Amino acid sequence: MELDPLLLSRLQFAFVVCFHAIFPVFTIGLATFIAFLEMLAFKTGNPAWTRLSRFWIQVFGVAFAMGVVSGIVMSFQFGTNWSNFSYAAANFIGPMLSYEVVTAFFLEAAFLGVLLFGRDKVPQGMHLFAACMVALGTFISAFWILAANSWMHTPMGTELADGVFGVTSWGQAIFNPSFPYRFAHMLLASFLTGSFVVAGVSAWYLLVGREVEANRQALSMCLWLILFAAPAQAVVGDYHGLNTLEHQPTKVAAIEGNWDTMRGMPLLLFAIPDQQAETNRFEIGIPKLGSLILTHDLNGEVPGLKEVEAEERPPVWIVFWSFRIMVGIGLLMIGCALAGLFLRAGGRYWRQPLFLNAMRLMTFAPFAAVLCGWIVTEVGRFPWLVYGQMSHIEGLTPSLTGPMVLFTLLGYITVYAVIFSAGLYYLMLVLRAGIESIDHEQTHDVERPKRPLSASHVSIEEGGH
Repeated sequence: MELDPLLLSRLQFAFVVCFHAIFPVFTIGLATFIAFLEMLAFKTGNPAWTRLSRFWIQVFGVAFAMGVVSGIVMSFQFGTNWSNFSYAAANFIGPMLSYEVVTAFFLEAAFLGVLLFGRDKVPQGMHLFAACMVALGTFISAFWILAANSWMHTPMGTELADGVFGVTSWGQAIFNPSFPYRFAHMLLASFLTGSFVVAGVSAWYLLVGREVEANRQALSMCLWLILFAAPAQAVVGDYHGLNTLEHQPTKVAAIEGNWDTMRGMPLLLFAIPDQQAETNRFEIGIPKLGSLILTHDLNGEVPGLKEVEAEERPPVWIVFWSFRIMVGIGLLMIGCALAGLFLRAGGRYWRQPLFLNAMRLMTFAPFAAVLCGWIVTEVGRFPWLVYGQMSHIEGLTPSLTGPMVLFTLLGYITVYAVIFSAGLYYLMLVLRAGIESIDHEQTHDVERPKRPLSASHVSIEEGGH
């Protein structure tokens, strides 16, 4: 059997991106949560916020390290597997990645050490500032990466000449038509991911009666954020869908399983798309609701997949079902938010075992939603690397062979399995130890012989504790 280097290269990049994406989307949300905890600790002097921050900083450190290690190889793949694309898009993609390093990585590197190890070595205000800078660094990193990726979906501000993209307007290229919606969508996804992980872990601790007061506070904070972010994500997703319909109608047609251009398109709740027969099997839908959602008009026109040639259509069943899984998880998130609001009466949200178990089970749901969203986004633009201007086959490295890509793909799977196993092992150690471990560490530090402190250091310690 002949190995297709294009298919294997796409699978390899998809594997690396999906593995890597779950860590930044978590650390962006968690870094914001930690910065908020540090602000509360600084403002109120309540040691409960400091203990919560200490604990979640440990989790953040492990997840951040796994994200850095897993993301390093992605940039190399541009040269090894997609050299034609790298050459053609270097005038734009190169600066985008460089700006991320200069602005985001340097900022995170400067303050991450202070956040992780400097609590008792710098004033409390400086530690709060470090937490805010790390959180800001994650936002900046997401900004540049999504600007570059969004340009590949809605290219603007560039001109393709002699096989090379030249930048004609940096403002239009960076703030391309889909970027604002995709950036907002990803930030909200990050806040939801961080909130559900913290809420799920806190719910588990509450179920077993560990550090009840601290975990009750953490759960409460997350439920308030989810109550805002989950419905907001639905609104942003609606605007994102309108933008996608305007600029990538074929992707929307695949999302909806719509083969023929029509008015009053139904919303399909279930179907099995048959790409060969250009139809759906076992359709179950709600009449006209699809047009209402996509065009805000019951009789709005929605283009069909048959508007383009068969070779320009994405794998419909993957896009169709990934989107529905993502939306289904989003509806579950909204349901959890509303349930939490309802159970706030009498403080039942942290004493109701059924609700706590539901939050515990939802811990990993945001990761599944994020991965499904990326699959919809990236598979949905097939066969384009730069939408409408450069296809996957045009961007592939010419000399690449199937066995070469298979070898590196298996290597990535092996290495990432080791990374994930090690990271998961240390995360479980931190989670099993819980917030109680913070008290043990503080006691151990007090009992450990220390060098004499200066008067200024003593004043800082007394003021901070």
